[in-house]
Amino acid sequence: MKKKQFWERLGSRMPCLYVRVMLVVLTLTVLTVPAFAADDMWTVANRIIVDVYTKIVGISTVLAGLMSAVAVIGAKLSNNQHKVDQAWDWLKRIWIAWAIINGIGAFIAYVAPLFSGLATLTP
Repeated sequence: MKKKQFWERLGSRMPCLYVRVMLVVLTLTVLTVPAFAADDMWTVANRIIVDVYTKIVGISTVLAGLMSAVAVIGAKLSNNQHKVDQAWDWLKRIWIAWAIINGIGAFIAYVAPLFSGLATLTP
C-alpha cells in the first residue's frame, strides 16, 4: 500500500524532478573545464619515480649513518663479546642494505638509456 502511495506522489512531481536533474547535468557539462596535460604519462611517471627514489636514497643514507654510529658505539661500549659480535653483524647488514638500495638506483640509471628507443610504436 505504501509503495503505491509513494509512486503516486512521485508521479505528479516526476516532470519537475526530471527537468531539475537535467539542468544540473547540463550545467555541470557546460562548466567543466578541460584539462590538457603538459607532458605525456611516461615523462611524468619517470619524474615521479626519480623524485621518490632520490628521497628514499637520501633517507636511507641518513639512517645508515645513524644506525652505523649506534652499532659502533654499542660495540665499543659493550663488555660482552656476544653483544660486540652482534653489533658488528648489524653494521655489516646496514652497509649491505645501503649498498643494495643505492645499487638499484645505479643499475636503473645505467640500464634506462639502453631502453630509451624501445617504447615507441610506429604505425
